[in-house]
Amino acid sequence: MSATPAPWRHPSRSGTDRGVMTLELAILTPALIVMLMLVVGFGRVTHARQLVDQAAAAAARAATLTSAPGPATAAARQAADTTLHQAGLSCRTLTTHVDTSAFRPGGQVTAVTTCTADLSGLAVAGLPGSITLTSTSTEPLEPFRDLAPGR
Repeated sequence: MSATPAPWRHPSRSGTDRGVMTLELAILTPALIVMLMLVVGFGRVTHARQLVDQAAAAAARAATLTSAPGPATAAARQAADTTLHQAGLSCRTLTTHVDTSAFRPGGQVTAVTTCTADLSGLAVAGLPGSITLTSTSTEPLEPFRDLAPGR
């Protein structure tokens, strides 16, 4: 009669190692979720920063298309608000300051847009509830254009 060999067992597969992988997974899962939320949060902040840059550029460009400093400020604020609204960025506070001190042919217009973006949905990952983003854009006025005097 031939004896049947005993089943081969790996030394690390003894009965004392059972459940270790489950425990490791239970410990690592929350850390992975927090890391994922941080990546999403930083992505949202970067996207919001790009949108605020775009809004400032649109505001400065809209201001240069007007014929007087008064309408330039209103047009710039409207352009910044429209740009952010169409992009889907909701700001708790949105301010656009327009510097029209050099509003003359060959001069320039500077728009400073500030948005306080809401990040409260990512507070679990350790991000603040909101972040204030500011962008400045300067656009030149055409040197040979007819501007209305100081309105």
